Amino acid sequence: MKHSNTLILGIDPGLEKTGYGLIKIDGNIEKVVEGGVVRSGANKPIESRLVSIYKGINEIIREFNPSTVAIEELYIHKSYPKTAVLMGYVKGVILLSAGLSSVPVVNYSATQVKKFITGNGRATKEQVQRMIMRRLNLNKIPTPNDVSDALAIALCHASAMLRKI
Repeated sequence: MKHSNTLILGIDPGLEKTGYGLIKIDGNIEKVVEGGVVRSGANKPIESRLVSIYKGINEIIREFNPSTVAIEELYIHKSYPKTAVLMGYVKGVILLSAGLSSVPVVNYSATQVKKFITGNGRATKEQVQRMIMRRLNLNKIPTPNDVSDALAIALCHASAMLRKI
């Protein structure tokens, strides 16, 4: 069974910049439809920043109607509990946007993304970026890193879907 015309929205959550990458799967062909960042403004109050992220992700979901949102799981470092809480807020508004649009959400750890993309859960960012370029037939690494990370998350889900077939 092949997945035809499946749209996967990969999201790399961030408070200042949330990266997104939308890929289309048609049979064995994977291609980039859209990629970019939703910026929230570094000097705004947290509630304004979350509204910006929500509106940006909501607009992308409404425009492209992806079949799935794939998002990176939060990595919580015990030395930075405040960062973990702030990232939880960001992920919450992304989940709210997907949920209100009835788009299923899947989560992948950074290690899972690296393993699905390169075969090595400890791959470097550069190794992942080179595989993204190869799989999506790109001439250069997508920038900023938030976009390439989001595309990697989307490709991870595409790989996971194929393994379930």
